[in-house]
Amino acid sequence: MSSSIPLLINGPSNGTATLVLAHGAGAPMDSEFMEYIATQLALKSIKVVRFEFPYMAERRTGGSKRPPNPMPQLLSFWHTVLGQLRSEENLFIGGKSLGGRMASMIADSYPVKGLTVLGYPFHPPGNPTKTRTSHMEFLKTPCLIVQGERDTLGNKTEVTRYHLSPNICMRWLPDGDHSFKPRKKSGRTLIQNWDAAVNHICLFLEKTIAEA
Repeated sequence: MSSSIPLLINGPSNGTATLVLAHGAGAPMDSEFMEYIATQLALKSIKVVRFEFPYMAERRTGGSKRPPNPMPQLLSFWHTVLGQLRSEENLFIGGKSLGGRMASMIADSYPVKGLTVLGYPFHPPGNPTKTRTSHMEFLKTPCLIVQGERDTLGNKTEVTRYHLSPNICMRWLPDGDHSFKPRKKSGRTLIQNWDAAVNHICLFLEKTIAEA
């Protein structure tokens, strides 16, 4: 696999930390969600690096809605990206949903400072009994999961029953769905929840670096 994977970078080259974020299953690295999170983190002196898995990059050129690559290929791609960034200091990895899940599966294999997942897909849609938590029970890497309280891939009621590693810190966004969007009746706005997610990430990065 080529080592020249295109990277989208926000923030200072000498930021307090470098956070590599992978996109979710259905939206690209420059989706409105990813763009907002990356831009706001960059304003707080965090270098944010984004990339696209092969299937998503092919969507741009072919126009077809290709499904995600098989898991081994997604994990291999993560390995290649991290190979390009091995010289980064205070390196954190993570991503939205699928991208974050893949990052969680390789985090313990790299000398990264921590892991940040935005909307972890704890189970498939409509199938809460098929959990994706086995490796999360023994995770050694410090981890932050920012989750909407109403996330259909793992809501607050469901997740609190899971046996997760003590190295995982859960932060809940009020009335948020998988994209962190709250209902109008909640009195919250989408931007408020996105901003809260950014703040949670900043605090996690700062705390993890200080304790390393």
